[in-house]
Amino acid sequence: MSSAALSNGYAAPEMAVLCRYAALYGEVQQSRLHRSLPLPSVLGTSFHVVDGPPSSAAGDPDEIAKLFPNLFGQPSAKLVPSASSACATKDQKALKIGVVLSGGQAPGGHNVISGIFDYLQERASGSALYGFRGGPAGIMKCKYVELSSEFIHPYRNQGGFDMLRSGRDKIETPEQFKQAEETVKKLDLDGLVVIGGDDSNTNACLLAENFRAKNMKTRVIGCPKTIDGDLKCKEVPISFGFDTACKIYAELIGNVMVDCRSSGKYYHFVRLMGRAASHITLECALQTHPNITIVGEEVAAKKLTLKNVTDYITDIICKRSEIGYNYGVILIPEGLIDFVPEVQHLISELNEILAHDVVDEAGMWKKKLQSQSKELFEFLPQEIQKQLLLERDPHGNVQVAKIETERMLIEMVETELEKRRKEGSYGGKFIGRSHFFGYEGRCGLPTDFDANYCYALGHAAGALLHSGKTGLICSVGNLSASVDEWTVGGTALTSLMVVERRHGKFKPVIKKALVELEGAPFKKFASMRDGWALKNRYVNPGPIQFVGPTAKAVNHTLMLELGVEN
Repeated sequence: MSSAALSNGYAAPEMAVLCRYAALYGEVQQSRLHRSLPLPSVLGTSFHVVDGPPSSAAGDPDEIAKLFPNLFGQPSAKLVPSASSACATKDQKALKIGVVLSGGQAPGGHNVISGIFDYLQERASGSALYGFRGGPAGIMKCKYVELSSEFIHPYRNQGGFDMLRSGRDKIETPEQFKQAEETVKKLDLDGLVVIGGDDSNTNACLLAENFRAKNMKTRVIGCPKTIDGDLKCKEVPISFGFDTACKIYAELIGNVMVDCRSSGKYYHFVRLMGRAASHITLECALQTHPNITIVGEEVAAKKLTLKNVTDYITDIICKRSEIGYNYGVILIPEGLIDFVPEVQHLISELNEILAHDVVDEAGMWKKKLQSQSKELFEFLPQEIQKQLLLERDPHGNVQVAKIETERMLIEMVETELEKRRKEGSYGGKFIGRSHFFGYEGRCGLPTDFDANYCYALGHAAGALLHSGKTGLICSVGNLSASVDEWTVGGTALTSLMVVERRHGKFKPVIKKALVELEGAPFKKFASMRDGWALKNRYVNPGPIQFVGPTAKAVNHTLMLELGVEN
C-alpha cells in the first residue's frame, strides 16, 4: 500500500498504525480496512427510543419473574426518527462504556466494537470506551484498555477477536459479582456491552439484574453472537457470524465435492460446528447439495437410534453403488449424538453423575447408570466412550465437539456394509474419509452482510445505553431490505429465558433456537434431498466475494425464514 493511499483521509496516528499493519496484512485485508459501512437511515437522523408492550418469557414466566424481579416484564425498544433535535440521543453528555467479547469467536465482532465507538464519537462527544481483555475474566480482574481511534482502526472489517481476545469465564458466584461491581465502579461505567451467545447473554442479564437491584448506574446491553445460529427470535432474526462461517464451510465442502467427483472413490463424512442445533449443517446443505445430510432435530423428532442413522446412510451408499457411484459427501452436525434419544438419555445421566462423581478406573460410577444406558455405553467404540467421559465444558455438559462422530459413523457404516456384502446385497467399494470443519470458520473476514450487520448492532448498543436502557439484547431487523431500511432496537433478555438443569442445578438460560422442521429452510431441504442422494447435483460456491454479484448474497436460512426466498 502506498503512502499516498495511506494518507488519504487518515490522521497521523492512524497512518502510523496502518503502516505497521500494512506489512502484515494481505491486499484483501488492506482493502477491507478502507471499506466505509452503510447504516440504517434511522441512525443518520435525530431519533428517540419508543417502548413496546410488556414482555414475558420463553419459559414459565413466574419462574423467570422470581429470578429477575427488577427486569422481568420490561418492554422491547425501537429507534424511530424524531422531529425534535433535542431528543435524548442527541444529548452530548459524555458516557463511559465498557465492552467485552465473550465465548467463541465469530466473524464481525470487531465491527460491533467499531460501531459502539463511532456512535459515541458522533452522538456523545468526549465519551470513553473501555475494552476488557480476555473475556469476562477481564471484567473480574479489571484488565482493560481504553479504546482509541488508532487502536481500533486496524481491526475494522477484519475477522477474529484479537483486538481484545475472548474467554468463556462466567460471572455467577457472589464473589465474582462483587469483583464485577468493583470494576464498573472503579471505571465509573455508565454501561457495559456483552458480545456473546446464549450463555453470555444470560450472564449479561444476570449482571443487569444485579446492578439494578443495587441501584448502580451501570446498565448492561447484550449483542447476539454465535456462528451456530441458535441465538435468535422474531425480534433478533440472526446472530452475527453465521453468514460468514457457513460460506467458509460451504467453500470447503464444495472443494471436497470436486475432489470426490474427480477421484470417484471416497465417501467424505464432514462434521460441522453446531453442538446444540443443526443450522450450520442445514445451511451448508442448501448451499452445496450433498448426497446425505443428517439434521439432528429430525433425528430427535423421529426418535431415531444410532442404528437407524447408520442404516439410512448405508442404504443410500448401496443405491449409489448400483448406479456406479462409489463416492459421495455426507454432512453431519457436531451435536448429532446429542440428538439421538438413546444417546441423549445416556449423556443426561452422565452429566448428572459426573457433576458429583469422579470417573475411576474400577468403573464404580457405571453402577449409577440405568441398564439401557449402561448397555449403550458399552456398545459404543472404546474411543467414543473415552470422549464421552472427557472433562465437562464450563456449563457442565459433555464436550460434544471433541467426540469424533464422523469417525464413529464411518466405522459403523463399514460394519454394516460388510454384513451386506456377505449377504450378497452389496458389491461396491467403500473408503471413508473424515473431516471436521470448525475453527476454520470462526475468524474469517466477515462477509459484507456480517460487516454491515455488526456495525449496525454496535450503533444499536450505543443508542440503547445512551437512552438509559438495560437488560436488552440489540435487535436489527428488516434484514432482507437494503441496509438503509433496516430497523434498530432492543429486546428484553428475560423474554428469551427458560429454566434448565445445569451442573445438577436449575438455572435461567436463554432458550436455544433449534432447526424447526416445519420451518421454510428445512422444508426446502427436505423437498430436494432425495434428488441430491442419487444424482450428483453438487454446487461449489467458491470463496467469499467482496465485489461482484454474489458479494451481497445473504444465507438461504435467513432469506427463507423472512419469506423472501422460495
